[in-house]
Amino acid sequence: MGKDVIIACDFASAEETFKFLDKFEGKKPFVKIGMELYYAEGPSIVREIKARGHKIFLDLKLHDIPNTVKKAMAVLSRLDVDMTNLHASGTIAMMEAALEGLTRPDGTRPLLIAVTQLTSTSQERMENDLLIKEPLDEVVLHYANNAKIAGLDGVVCAPLEAGKVHDRCGNGFVTVTPGVRFADGDVGDQVRVTTPARAKELGSDYIVVGRPITAAADPVAAYERCVAEFVG
Repeated sequence: MGKDVIIACDFASAEETFKFLDKFEGKKPFVKIGMELYYAEGPSIVREIKARGHKIFLDLKLHDIPNTVKKAMAVLSRLDVDMTNLHASGTIAMMEAALEGLTRPDGTRPLLIAVTQLTSTSQERMENDLLIKEPLDEVVLHYANNAKIAGLDGVVCAPLEAGKVHDRCGNGFVTVTPGVRFADGDVGDQVRVTTPARAKELGSDYIVVGRPITAAADPVAAYERCVAEFVG
């Protein structure tokens, strides 16, 4: 599996998104479409970006009863994205149902990954807000193992957890890691963060990078810096 940098296109409109992507002349970076852009523009934005030749990670983090998630995933499977996700906390049954819904009649499907704990979650927040008292690392690994049991392809986790996930679930189990910032950058609202180079050392398969690229004075140069540090 080749490593790759995924750009989080967290824009409020198609206009902003295409203005950004137009800067990448001749390049087709892997992009993430999250809730903000998807809710603003709907499925048409996915089709338009796909038609431009980009790989797409559709980051909607589904979490509902198994049957609802199954039916939603069946709809999303028709958008021809490359990767999508849900919350592992929705239980193994929900993840299994999602996988069933996402699989097309011909047996093909996008990669399906599960969010373990958000990178904005700390041990203190998890204990106080969610009443989960176990160590954060163990919770992440338990959720990752549940995703593997359910048949998923991997998880979203913090870079610092990627190596441990591979140790528990195998090197073929994909780790997609947000919370990546340049060493000289602002961490924003993330709690568990690291640099592209460090994420590579820790075993991340994909890094998701937003503001360090999208808010950069030269987004293309920032993207190329990410690729150089992470992919080499």
